Amino acid sequence: MENRPHLRYRIQHNLTDSSKIKGVYVSALGVVVIGRNEGDRLRRCLESFNPASLPVVYVDSGSTDGSRELAVSRGVEVVALDLSIPFTAARARNHGFARLLEMNPDLIFVQFMDGDCEVAPGWLDSAAAFLEANPTFAVACGRRRERYPEKSVYNRLCDIEWETPVGETRSCGGDALMRVQAVKRVGGYDPSVIAAEDDEICVRLRQAGWKIQRLDAEMATHDAAITSVRQWWKRSVRTGYAYSLGAYMHGRPPERHFIRERRRFWLWGFLLPFAALAAAWPTYGLSLLAFLLYPLQAWRIYRRTRKTRDVPKRDAMAYGVACIASKIPEFFGFCRFTLTRWRGRRGRIIEYK
Repeated sequence: MENRPHLRYRIQHNLTDSSKIKGVYVSALGVVVIGRNEGDRLRRCLESFNPASLPVVYVDSGSTDGSRELAVSRGVEVVALDLSIPFTAARARNHGFARLLEMNPDLIFVQFMDGDCEVAPGWLDSAAAFLEANPTFAVACGRRRERYPEKSVYNRLCDIEWETPVGETRSCGGDALMRVQAVKRVGGYDPSVIAAEDDEICVRLRQAGWKIQRLDAEMATHDAAITSVRQWWKRSVRTGYAYSLGAYMHGRPPERHFIRERRRFWLWGFLLPFAALAAAWPTYGLSLLAFLLYPLQAWRIYRRTRKTRDVPKRDAMAYGVACIASKIPEFFGFCRFTLTRWRGRRGRIIEYK
């Protein structure tokens, strides 16, 4: 893997509160933002960068709320996806990446960003410095935080979910700084992947010999805007679909991508409740005692969460319950994936907002 020359330039970075700090940013860094109808979330996202100092490309997927006009007014390059082809976040990232390199072919790093997130001050410095000093690493990601955890229990669950271990890891989320050379080498994102496209590209990056690092640094603020059980259910269905698709694509040894996750929702979302209900008559209802395993498992997750993360008891308990309850909609996601594949159809994104 080729080492790159030292980065040389310092620029000013505008914060969302309009204050300014000096940041060690690089002229060899660009940004790709994707979104659709993100409204004020997109405004905050774009304002967390400085398009006057580094190239930013916004890929719009059919917004009707003025998102494209907003991006243009902020000096951002806008790419409008052809909606005659089914939309995926992976496809949007590829189009943004291609346009970014057309504008700046010598870029070394690219920050991928979702339109409902905003970059944390200092993140680009930290991530670029790490990748520059560690040429075998293709991806640097950090701590993502939920913007409004107090608005709903579902937002708080997301904030807990974002808190993952620091160090070398197997995958990243939608917000990460990547080495342009590595993304090009693996052919970019797979546009057919409708969910967990970031996990999928990380599989191919690791197979190509690259590494991924989660830094102990603030990376982004995310606005999930989940306020109802219906949204939570649809997000969990999407997760189950993503696990199923990932296991189908990369589940064979030695990778075994998402195999463990698929086994979990099969067990808790289908096999255990089906067996308990099917055996209820011949066992005079004794088999229904198997449902006591659900609160027991929720308690185990609660204890583990309290031990490994700085989470209040109430939120840790909600997290434990949600983790086990989500296995049912995740199994529905598997059913949706299987039905789509059997019919020979192209998967469509599952939106929860």
